Amino acid sequence: MKTDDIDFDHLLRSNLERVFNERDDDKRRAAIAELFVEEPIMYEPTNIVRGREDISRVAGDLLKQFGSTFRFVPDGAAVGHHGLGHLAWHAGPEHGPVAVTGTDVAEIESGKISRLWVLLNAP
Repeated sequence: MKTDDIDFDHLLRSNLERVFNERDDDKRRAAIAELFVEEPIMYEPTNIVRGREDISRVAGDLLKQFGSTFRFVPDGAAVGHHGLGHLAWHAGPEHGPVAVTGTDVAEIESGKISRLWVLLNAP
């Protein structure tokens, strides 16, 4: 796939909104099937998550852990080239202070996320 064919901003924003902000398990799983390759890998600072089902579980657990108003919000547009893109974000209660900031870095294969690194900024 040519680099020009990848809409990095759409793909990475969709990951934030439809996966990591989605509280409905079925909707989240459907989004992951659309956005991620068959066997994706997600690298967190302290964990390696393998497969669509485990990525869905991790996202759901995060949302449960931090409460009903916790949200991830993109900071600017995602950019990328040659199959690698990144999107900065912040997260916290919807009308509260920012709890964490970071960047998602994604390797894209055939228009889908194959590997995702979640990089957290120091507090």
